[in-house]
Amino acid sequence: MTTVHNFLPEQYRQTNQISINHNYLAQQFADHDVILNKIREVVIRGDFTLGAEVDVLEREYAELNGVRHAIGVGSGTDALFLSLKALGIDKGDEVITTPFTFYATIGAIVTAGATPVFVDAGADYNIDASQIEAKITPRTKAIMPVHWSGKPCDMDTIEAIAERHGLAVVSDACHAIKARYKGRPSGSLGTIACFSFHPLKNLNVWGDGGIITTNSDELADKLRLLRNHGLVGRDECRVFAYNSRLDTVQAVVARHLLGKIDHITESRVSHAAYFDQGLRSIPQITVPAREPDIYQVYHLYQILCENRNALQAYLIERGVDAKAHYPVPMHLQPAAAFLGHKAGDFPVTEKISAHTLSLPVHEFITREQQDFVIQLIRDFYA
Repeated sequence: MTTVHNFLPEQYRQTNQISINHNYLAQQFADHDVILNKIREVVIRGDFTLGAEVDVLEREYAELNGVRHAIGVGSGTDALFLSLKALGIDKGDEVITTPFTFYATIGAIVTAGATPVFVDAGADYNIDASQIEAKITPRTKAIMPVHWSGKPCDMDTIEAIAERHGLAVVSDACHAIKARYKGRPSGSLGTIACFSFHPLKNLNVWGDGGIITTNSDELADKLRLLRNHGLVGRDECRVFAYNSRLDTVQAVVARHLLGKIDHITESRVSHAAYFDQGLRSIPQITVPAREPDIYQVYHLYQILCENRNALQAYLIERGVDAKAHYPVPMHLQPAAAFLGHKAGDFPVTEKISAHTLSLPVHEFITREQQDFVIQLIRDFYA
């Protein structure tokens, strides 16, 4: 039996040795003394879970997304899971989603008791909305589109399908803070939208955290119960539920970054455009099409590459933190064996997984570093 251990410290150590890095946290939190001073006030008040700063963050985040409600929770994964539970999704139900996503999307569906039903990705790495309707059955209760790398999915088509079939739409917007679809903020897309504040997200905290947005008063009330043991007060439990309270300390960090989110977002968009310009002329590279009515926020900057694995190794050896997100799609993971899928079932997803490469695009990368990366890629193929 394989021993499961904490692999993250070694991963952090290896990553920190690379000069042009996906990990930019030391730079992003160089002003940590300002945050620590705000946290000192939390320590004095002693309101460490669901404290006053959480309430303020929720109001600010709802306003940012043009919705009535934002509900802070313990992680982006919990945001997905609790949203499904608030919708009443349980054993025997089906949720349509994409196999090209992070593990948490599928994990939330399965741990909620439902069965994930996969629809292949399109050329933009997002779920191919034209294939969704064919996968709907009497057991389908929701569609979970993933706004991959911060690019919103084809929500006009998805929401129209959902309306025709009486389905909920739970947007996995964990990559998509500040993204917009035809002028609509990402938090207003679908029935519910779910966000992550994981340390490597565009808006991040000092641990795990997440938030859910919705315009539904009923769902917001359910979510506030589900995240906090079903309590409506200290002495009344309305329903036995879960413990997924957003820590007040994390809300302080999130609010600090919320004040910088416009700069963070605009920097990523600018750096992505610069990479696009420099890489499009390389025949062995495919840059995804950019749509003018979709504002993509580039949690990841991804390209399709010939000979991806060799290029990745070449870049890493020269100090560039090139990553594959993710080389094994969800339907081929060991955990998904019970679904009975095999290689070839979702060909676009499998092609993307085999050829996609992510380059650092955060707000601290310089033009000189980007030029260096572009030239390395040219040299590799030359």
